[in-house]
Amino acid sequence: MREPVELRRQRILSVVQSRGAVKVGVLAAELDVSVVTIRRDVEELARVGRLRRGHGVARPVVDAAEPVPLPAARAGEPAADGGAVALVVPERHSYLYETLHGARTVLEESGMRIALHIAPQSAGAERPLVERALADGARGLLIAPRWRNARSEELDYGWLAEVGVPTVLMERRPRPGSALHALDSVCSDHWYGTYLAVDHLVSLGHRRIVLAARDDSPTARTIRAAFARIATDRPEVEDWSVVLSSPGAVPGPGPEEPGADTTGTHLSGPGEDGAAVDLAELLRERGATAAVLHGDVDALMLVQRLAESGVHVPRDCSVVAYDDVVAALGSTPLTAVAPPKAEIGRAAAELLLYRLTGPANATGPVRRTELLPTLKVRGSAQEVTSRED
Repeated sequence: MREPVELRRQRILSVVQSRGAVKVGVLAAELDVSVVTIRRDVEELARVGRLRRGHGVARPVVDAAEPVPLPAARAGEPAADGGAVALVVPERHSYLYETLHGARTVLEESGMRIALHIAPQSAGAERPLVERALADGARGLLIAPRWRNARSEELDYGWLAEVGVPTVLMERRPRPGSALHALDSVCSDHWYGTYLAVDHLVSLGHRRIVLAARDDSPTARTIRAAFARIATDRPEVEDWSVVLSSPGAVPGPGPEEPGADTTGTHLSGPGEDGAAVDLAELLRERGATAAVLHGDVDALMLVQRLAESGVHVPRDCSVVAYDDVVAALGSTPLTAVAPPKAEIGRAAAELLLYRLTGPANATGPVRRTELLPTLKVRGSAQEVTSRED
């Protein structure tokens, strides 16, 4: 699907605002578009005053090396009329883009102006974007930080707790007892989503199940920990394993996610050379007849590799994908757990609007809302049948 021009240009602005001066060639490589296209975008953004253009370099209008201080909250004072709601999501994240569109629908229907910020993949990219949005007069914040590892999450706790305007986290649940524990949040119940996947496979007679999952987001880490606990607690499950779904699905430098219980797990990953896991070999080695695959793109690629290895879905291996962004588009449409992505955005926007426009700015108790995923059955999982030796 071709990326809209407006979204691509917002991504350019986000990178430039986060890092300062950035070469056009670097932008083209990171955004995976041609240098000619990026140069044209930079020229247009410079023309309307959104950034400055140099010889092969894009620069922010304000020097990103000079941090903008977070404004202090003014108790009892309503936000200025016409102030925008800042909406911050990671770049190249189709899952959260659906959440973004859900929030956008609610905010636009309410007449609230939206300032969209796309955070690049560099560590700590969200903070300068939020600071700039607040300096521009944003009256509220909806944010889904990337949080690739526990350390990056912890580093955001302090400043995000002191933003000074009503804030709602989308599809993120901070660590209990942290500085953000008492921040409004709306997210999917990924434990329940994982339960749906395992329960569906168990109901079809599968007793040996593999989870091939990412490990580079709070959602991924929740799914991995939930699968370990659910598989351990289900007496029907005789054997289970957890592997990385992609060699690039790792959290990056930083400590492991605290509190993840992997007691009794059979953990594997890509080889030391970074090669992708050989899922077909693992299935044969463990005698597994089913797999849960997170996320969708990794799932479709793994199903393709299984077919190349002579393992066909669902005849030889039943599969349930997790995310349901593109799971239905494979040559074998995949049964998938579908988190309520757009509904998360809508609920988060409604909560923020309540904080902004409710009675006395609606200073009621903090809300930590969870919405339940659903299971979309498409035929990539079937009952276990006896096999000839």
